[in-house]
Parts: sequence; C-alpha cells; structure tokens
Amino acid sequence: MTSNKLKFIGIFFILGLAGLNMPFTQLIGGGNVSFTLFDFFAPIAGAFLGPLFGILTVLGVEVTNVIIKQTPIELGSIIRLFPVLFATYYFAVLTQNKKSEKTKTNNSKLALIVTLIAIIAFVAHPIGRTVPYFTLFWTIPFIAYFFRKNLYMRALGATFTQHAVGGAAWIWAFNLPAEVWKGLIPVVITERLVFAAGIALTYVAMKAMLKYLADKKILPAVKSINPHYA
Repeated sequence: MTSNKLKFIGIFFILGLAGLNMPFTQLIGGGNVSFTLFDFFAPIAGAFLGPLFGILTVLGVEVTNVIIKQTPIELGSIIRLFPVLFATYYFAVLTQNKKSEKTKTNNSKLALIVTLIAIIAFVAHPIGRTVPYFTLFWTIPFIAYFFRKNLYMRALGATFTQHAVGGAAWIWAFNLPAEVWKGLIPVVITERLVFAAGIALTYVAMKAMLKYLADKKILPAVKSINPHYA
C-alpha cells in the first residue's frame, strides 16, 4: 500500500461514514434498512485502489458504521452489506487502465457472471418466475460492458450489478409478492439513473480533489481528469 492509497482510504472512510448516515430511499420489506448517499459513491473506491483493496475498503466502512451505530444484526442489514461490493468490483475492472487486455477481459467476464447468477437465482424463486421481466433491468451491466469507455455507462452497469445481487438475495430472504416487484419498476428506473449519476460525478470530483491535493504537494501526482469527463 502506497501512502497515496492510504490517504485516499482515509478520505474515503470519512466521506463513507458520513454518507451511510444520510438515508436516500427505504428498502421495501427489509425492516429499517435504507439506501444512503454512500451508494452514490461507494463503487469508485475500486477505480482508485483496485478491485481487492476497493472492496475491502468499502466493506471496512460498512462494518465500522455497524459497530459505531450498534446496528442490530438482522437479515436485512446483513444482506445490505454485500451488493455494493459487487458494484465496486464491476466499476473497478471496467475502469482499470494498467492491466493487460486479457486480464481486463477475464475480470470483466467475472463481473458479468455475477449478474447472470443473480438473474438465474431470481427467476428460480417461485415468485420471481411470475415476474421474470423484472430481471430485464439486470441486462444493463451486459449492455454497459460494450460501452465501457463511457463513464456514465460504467456507473450504470455498476449500480445495476448491485441491484441484481441485492434483488436476488431480497426475494429469497423476504418473499416479497409479485405486486411489490411490479410496483418497484418505475422506482428502480429513477433510483438507478440517479445512483449512476452520483457514481460518475463523485468519480470526477474525487479525481479533481486528488489533483488539487497533488498540486499542493499533499499527495503525489495523479493522472489528470479526462477532458471528456470535465
């Protein structure tokens, strides 16, 4: 771990703990569990730290928040911890620049396999079989893969990877009726478009902040922002 990465982790921990305490929308059927502002930027950790350290950092923020708040250990809160880790992996492997093309392709395929498993798990559930069209949302990570040079599409693929893993786990854990899943369709569209925008914008903002810190000699130099993103 370089000092640059350690400083990023410190910044990310502070922002992450703050974001986890700012609810955005309530999760249906899982008790007192919500999406938070943390979901707007958590996946960017992998882009700066790499998949492994990105996932460990995101998980570390979540676990630290549970300990600090003494959150009751319930099924909903446990499931809530993990889907964002897959979003972090997806965004990381589609953003990474230093890996060989073969490694990037293999890592990207692994990210897509996770979503495919989530689709299969959802439609394997008796209720899921009655609303199979809900899983059409989860084809977006596959579509985004072909447009991965576009920042927003990478963010969109990441947030729908998170949604796929969470949705598959949620239906098996809470057996939400088909009517609930049908009613969630317009909510998911709005919610995930906003989350993707949050991921993309915070990625650019974080790069700008790191560049500013580098200019002030607080951090080593970082690659400048792609003018296209600016």
